[in-house]
Amino acid sequence: MVAEGDFIVTVSKKDVVAAVLPLQEHWLPLSNLDLLLPAIDFGVFFCYKKPTAADFGSFGSTVDVLKKAMAEALVSYYALAGEVVYNYDGEPELLCNNRGVDFVEAYAEVELRDLNLYNPDESIEGKLLPKKKKNGLLSVQATELKCGGIVVACTLDHRIADAYSTNMFLVSWAEIAQSKPMSVLPSFRRSILNPRRPLCIDHAFDDMYLPISSLPPPPPPNNTPEEANGNNLISRIYYIKSEQLNELQLLASSDECKRTKLESFSAYLWKMVALSGNDNDGSGTRISKMGVVVDGRTRLSSSKGDHVNKSISMDSYFGNVLSVPFGGQKVNELIEKPLSWVAKRVHDFLENAVTKDHFLGLIDWVEAHRPDPAISKICATGSKDGPAFVVSSGQRFPVSKVDFGWGKPVFGSYHFPWGSDAGYVMPMPSPAHNSDWVVYMHLSEKQLDLIETQASNVFEPLTFNYLAAYC
Repeated sequence: MVAEGDFIVTVSKKDVVAAVLPLQEHWLPLSNLDLLLPAIDFGVFFCYKKPTAADFGSFGSTVDVLKKAMAEALVSYYALAGEVVYNYDGEPELLCNNRGVDFVEAYAEVELRDLNLYNPDESIEGKLLPKKKKNGLLSVQATELKCGGIVVACTLDHRIADAYSTNMFLVSWAEIAQSKPMSVLPSFRRSILNPRRPLCIDHAFDDMYLPISSLPPPPPPNNTPEEANGNNLISRIYYIKSEQLNELQLLASSDECKRTKLESFSAYLWKMVALSGNDNDGSGTRISKMGVVVDGRTRLSSSKGDHVNKSISMDSYFGNVLSVPFGGQKVNELIEKPLSWVAKRVHDFLENAVTKDHFLGLIDWVEAHRPDPAISKICATGSKDGPAFVVSSGQRFPVSKVDFGWGKPVFGSYHFPWGSDAGYVMPMPSPAHNSDWVVYMHLSEKQLDLIETQASNVFEPLTFNYLAAYC
């Protein structure tokens, strides 16, 4: 067995893959919802067993398929081959110049079964996940493992793509690799997200977002282990069995209302995080905040009666269409109240954000503050008043569809140590297709230690043994 993260990765080649067809250089503005994202990158990776098909007899042949398909995909996803530049107002825009995508080939002296997927900070970050160049938008790394397995990983600029858009691109890339027609053609039509005229400003958004210029200077970093006191954020991956999810949903629901699995899971995790943030004097008066990322695509598709206007449907829109509503409760209330009470608080702060008016109002609010960039309050202020984290549902993560021709992934996950003081959690479907969840968690060491102690029956560390039982 290889010790945690203890393996060498050797880069064998660096290349740039551009669109196979020449593209006319042009500028593409970011939408108002894109402008709510700071300059942060996120990663996504997929693990594959050794290809057995005759067409993939060597690692070089698999890389050739990836590069060829990428060059074709970039014809439709041309924005990913461009660069981020800044206009006269200091706002980021995309220069669609077919600069290309940085593509790294590497070899890792580790077998697939020995990858410590539970701890992606050591096994994935900085080894199998590529670093993106400053102005680039996408970088890819294909790594051959000692056993012949393959890891395909991407790093993207969050300012141009949310998880929905990334999933769309990944599936298209895989479809092209298998000589299939693309199931979705991306749209970069920013006019869909234009502000209203005249603007309709709802000052309720002042409680959710704030201009970056109004933020106080960041506090000095913790200089000693004693000062850090387990508050450093780290990443871990767990799985939750479907039986546990059903039990949480049952406990979170009442006779009057059945909560969703996401609401139930989020409420349970909120209670756990609150427990880790209890005051030293036991008063529990600190405020714990939790946000839930809401995708606005279905909300913004114009409708008349029961019929959606397909001409401005958001299904194929590539970009960010997100809002991050959040709630705050006293730590002692979250700890002492039943799960159903906490789940109702989650439902209540989500209720007003899952509407078309919410997203139209958010677009107008950003317009009123431009060119001053803004950011979500929970992401910016983090754990200032108490423990804080954000949940983003990855239930549409299409792991099984990212098949480039040599088989479906054994495992796939997003990886997002986003640099905020607030934690980040993404539940995704298990590759076992048995209604289990895989959960990426970026929380403090203290919070994760408590969760593994108090909720070990719910959150189980992801191991290759779990995956091997189904793959």
